[in-house]
Amino acid sequence: HWKQARPALTQAFVPLVFPAGDAAQFDWSHEQVELGGVVQTIKLAHFCLAHSRQPFLVAYFRESLEMVFDAHDRAFTFWGGIPQRMIYDNPRTLVDAVKVGKARRFNRQFLALANHYLFEPVACTPASGWEKGQVENQVGNVREWLFSPRPRFKDLAELNAWLEQQCREKLAQRAHPDQRSRTIGDIFAEEQAQLRPVGKPFAGYVEKACRVSSTCTVGYDRNRYSVPAEHAGQGVFLRATATRIKIVQEGKTLACHERCFGREQQILNPWHYLPVLERKPGALRNGAPFVQWDLPSPVRKV
Repeated sequence: HWKQARPALTQAFVPLVFPAGDAAQFDWSHEQVELGGVVQTIKLAHFCLAHSRQPFLVAYFRESLEMVFDAHDRAFTFWGGIPQRMIYDNPRTLVDAVKVGKARRFNRQFLALANHYLFEPVACTPASGWEKGQVENQVGNVREWLFSPRPRFKDLAELNAWLEQQCREKLAQRAHPDQRSRTIGDIFAEEQAQLRPVGKPFAGYVEKACRVSSTCTVGYDRNRYSVPAEHAGQGVFLRATATRIKIVQEGKTLACHERCFGREQQILNPWHYLPVLERKPGALRNGAPFVQWDLPSPVRKV
C-alpha cells in the first residue's frame, strides 16, 4: 500500500554547459548500407564537439582498436584541432577495468593515443548514457537524416567521402540546439580557435607476434596474408592498421598488404613464392598465388 501511495518520481537531470574547446564525445553505432550492391552492416564512429555540436562521422567494418586510432586521426584533422577532453562510455577496446567512481584502467595503447594528442580521456559512469547525451542524440538523428532510406555506395571509401561532406555541409548548417538563431557551423568556426593545433598524426597499429606457416602466410582477423618464402617457419610481428597489414622482422618490413575484411580469404603476393616456384614449377598451373596473376601472354602460353 505504501508503494502504491508514493508519488511517481520523474528522473531528473542537470543541464550541462561546455566551454569552447573543452570536450568532445565519442560513440559507435551500427547502420545498414548497400556497398557494391550488397547490403551490409557498417560500424559508424560518431564524434561530437560538446560546445558547437560539430559532428564527424567515419565508417568501418570493425570496431577494433586500430579503427579507434584511425577515427581519432580523421576527426582531429577534420576539426583542425584537438579538444582538452574526450568523453567515452566504457568499451572493452578502450577500458581494461572499471574501478570505483570515475577511476578506470585504460588500454595501454589507447593511452598512447591520448598522450600523443595530449587530451584527457574521460569515461562515463556505467549505464549513464546521459553523461554523453549529445552524441547519444546524434546517433539517433544521423540514422534518421542520413541512413533512412538506406544509402548506396560503390565501396567504403565512397561512403566515407560522402559522410565527411554531409558533416561539412548538411549537418553543419542545422540550427544549434541552444542557440537557434545560429548554425552549428557558425559556432564551430569560433570554437576552432580554442582547439589545440594538430601536429604529427598518430601512427597507431595493433601488433601481434606470429609464426610464418609452411604455406608462407600469417593469419589475422580470420584471413591469411603472404610473406616471402624464405621466411617460412620464422617468427615475425604482424602490425594491423585500419587499412593495411604489415609484416616486420627485426625492424625490417617483409611484406605489406591492403587489409581484407572478408572471412577465410587468402591475400597472396605471387612474388613471395618465386623461390618455391623455381623448385616446383608445376605449381604455376594451380598454385593459388598464380591463378589470378596477370602474366604476359608468352608466359601464360608456356
